[in-house]
Amino acid sequence: MKTTGGTWRSLVWLPATWAATRLLLLLFVFKVYVFPGPDVTSDVSVIYQGWYDVLRTGTFPLDDVTWQYPPAAALPILSPGLLPFLEYAQAFFVLAFVADLAALSLLLYAGRHPGRTLRGAWVWVAGVPLLGPTVYARYDVMVTAVAVAALLAAGRHPRTAGALAGFGAMLKVWPVLLLVAARRRGPWVAAGATAVAVAALFSIAMPGAFAFLTFQRDRGTEVESLGSLVFHVARHHGWDGEVLLNYGSVEFLGPYVNVVSAGALCLTGVAFGWLLLWRLTATRFRAHTAADAAFVAVLMFTTTSRVISPQYLVWLVGLAAVCLCFRGSRMGLPAALVLLACFVTVLEFPIWFADVVQSTPRGIALLFVRNGLLVLASVLGARALWRSTVPEPEPAPFPAQAARADETSVSS
Repeated sequence: MKTTGGTWRSLVWLPATWAATRLLLLLFVFKVYVFPGPDVTSDVSVIYQGWYDVLRTGTFPLDDVTWQYPPAAALPILSPGLLPFLEYAQAFFVLAFVADLAALSLLLYAGRHPGRTLRGAWVWVAGVPLLGPTVYARYDVMVTAVAVAALLAAGRHPRTAGALAGFGAMLKVWPVLLLVAARRRGPWVAAGATAVAVAALFSIAMPGAFAFLTFQRDRGTEVESLGSLVFHVARHHGWDGEVLLNYGSVEFLGPYVNVVSAGALCLTGVAFGWLLLWRLTATRFRAHTAADAAFVAVLMFTTTSRVISPQYLVWLVGLAAVCLCFRGSRMGLPAALVLLACFVTVLEFPIWFADVVQSTPRGIALLFVRNGLLVLASVLGARALWRSTVPEPEPAPFPAQAARADETSVSS
């Protein structure tokens, strides 16, 4: 691994920038400084700690509809118990910080190999603090660290990557999309075996491991999602629904919500259909294709979901960072759009979340911009992935050329 002068400078500035920005995040979650807007740490100190108290008894929260996660999600919720000398919330923030550091370390190590670059590490260093203290107040940063490890292992250790993706899927489902570009059975077999083993272990050890599957049946449309824009505008034209805390998030409930939710599901189906078509027609697979495809897949499914919580953006930052570790990746512009979306996200939550809930012009404008950036990133990412992996059909010959070709074949 040859290190140039520019690489040395990055290796100095990257950790320094990371340390400065993460210190600021820690100061916010530990409430040394108060971040504008509602308290984002209450999910840890109230909801997570409540789950922790139940999980410690050997069962899942069977009567809590806000528990909507696969069984391995119990691990990050229980993990603060590893630091008994700290209060629960403090221990959780420290472990989120450690997961952040682990992701950076992986990106730094990968970025120094031939054909790689440290751009990915810079995306991670810059993108995470753009989301504000919410990143350290949710367990998504831990899942993202697992996803980063899986994608970086995909080239040389596909079975390890599959196992990590399977474990990640048992943490929060979406990491199964990391395998969308896998061409051999090995990664899928490893992922399936890992997921089955983890699911079986939790099913035997703790009752209610899969109760979460029925807890989202009656969800509405979350106020930050793409579909919510319909109701934000409709509220100014007589729509008589309401905004309520429902299933752990702030959602629209009322007339036509089920129609918009069904529309979101249809868009997700279209995204799945496009990914299937791409997978069947793609033939040019390079070192960066697995990361590019995973980024596009998660981006499309996040954008079309009926829930776009702010912490979902950290998934996209992590996958974009892996993409940009590769010099040949075509995801530079979609990654930049995701970083812009992160900045707008911290404005709409938590800073001006009251405007979003009340559908004020400022709240609606922020959502139009943020969701518009995600839609644009999805379209451009899908276009770049298609062009880099699917060969263009050869143009049909002109009639004159075809005639000359026939004459040549006859004369010969």
